[in-house]
Amino acid sequence: MNTLKITGEDLIELGYTQGKAIGTAIRVIEENFKNTEREEVLAIILKVFQYPESFLDDTVLAPIANDLVERQNAINAEITLNENADAFAIYGKDNIEQGAFDQMKVAMKLPVTVAGALMPDAHQGYGLPIGGVLAANNAVIPYGVGVDIGCRMALSVYDISESYFLENESKFKRELIAWTKFGAGNGWDGKNKAEHAILDNANFNATPFIKNLHAKAVHQLGSSGGGNHFVEWGIIEFEKEDVALNIPKGKYVALLSHSGSRGFGATVAGHYTKLAKELCNLPQEAKNLAYLSLDSAEGQEYWLAMNLAGDYASACHEVIHNRLTHAIGGNLLARVENHHNFAWKEKYNGQDVIVHRKGATPAGKDVLGIIPGSMTAPGFLVRGKGEENSINSASHGAGRLMSRTAAIKSISKSEMQKILKDNGVTLIGAGLDEAPMAYKDINMVMAAQSDLVDVLAKFTPKIVRMADDGSRED
Repeated sequence: MNTLKITGEDLIELGYTQGKAIGTAIRVIEENFKNTEREEVLAIILKVFQYPESFLDDTVLAPIANDLVERQNAINAEITLNENADAFAIYGKDNIEQGAFDQMKVAMKLPVTVAGALMPDAHQGYGLPIGGVLAANNAVIPYGVGVDIGCRMALSVYDISESYFLENESKFKRELIAWTKFGAGNGWDGKNKAEHAILDNANFNATPFIKNLHAKAVHQLGSSGGGNHFVEWGIIEFEKEDVALNIPKGKYVALLSHSGSRGFGATVAGHYTKLAKELCNLPQEAKNLAYLSLDSAEGQEYWLAMNLAGDYASACHEVIHNRLTHAIGGNLLARVENHHNFAWKEKYNGQDVIVHRKGATPAGKDVLGIIPGSMTAPGFLVRGKGEENSINSASHGAGRLMSRTAAIKSISKSEMQKILKDNGVTLIGAGLDEAPMAYKDINMVMAAQSDLVDVLAKFTPKIVRMADDGSRED
């Protein structure tokens, strides 16, 4: 007789989904079927999965059947939205498209919503608008986090003068090309394969689903993907000394990067969004706001995967910045990093909440952040003021003025080349969908959030690298 060993992976192959029923099934098997052939046990457990109602009075199998029926009833019951949307804070209202307002109003009707805010770079997205902030009660919304989990900005400031940079631009360009990778699916192999402790994180073995993504994470570590992700050299100017960072007034060479968790995070987002939609039956207008309770196994799994994706995104930036720091030989004065497309456990009005910042920067009291403009517009190093009305948040950039399709149709290559030349910017890669004209005026956006952040320094892009074709993440 074969040794009986049935795992959660075996049950998933039968059709079971992650959740309470798997744990119950394994317990029932261990307690009642130790001396039964493996294939016979799997056949029985499959029948329970296919026809749970037929086993509700079975003295042994009823616990599994009850869990399956309970889950199905929860899926079938449509969740009712609140009749009226609660009010939410809005910054830069006159320059936010109607679609973003409409999406935020739907989000404010969710039964788990506690508070919301809309940042001045807001525009329409999937579920929660880009630039939307939503505090929820003990629930996480995968599309409220976004597809590119843990996407972030990272800034390194060096003790290198502007004059040295201008005299050695070719070197900075050469090293930028040598040590960055862009485009969906691209990564590092061979002798340039990146290494980082994140790859040994035990959470990569937490579930079979996450474990299967490890090879992708290894390949793409230290790369930047597509879309609006970039790595760029520029000049940062501090108009006065920043005591906290210990940086005197002046101009310095700086490296700025924007990217997230690559294919790993995108796959996590897709998997748990699908699962949330199966479990959380919302009306059609709110389907993309499907949420997972943090009291559920699925919610805990997503929370673990989301945090791992965030740590992985941070590791990607660390690899990029360390490699380029070594390549140019400068001394690092400061490194600042902040992320968006994430959910945090925080307090709001004394209540424990889950704060989703989809394309929004954390701006709690004295929290540092970077808010970029476009490839020809300045970015800003900021310090948060801790404004509770904004749920301690600020914009994550300028925000799109036109969609990618509209930009491609309305902006010519010659127009894009002219604005690059006028601003003294060298561009490597990027499509017309990322043209500067496709974005809002960053100065207008910053003016709309003067109550949220203080500006510490201004970053001016000089050499910008993006994906060659403007491709999106895999």
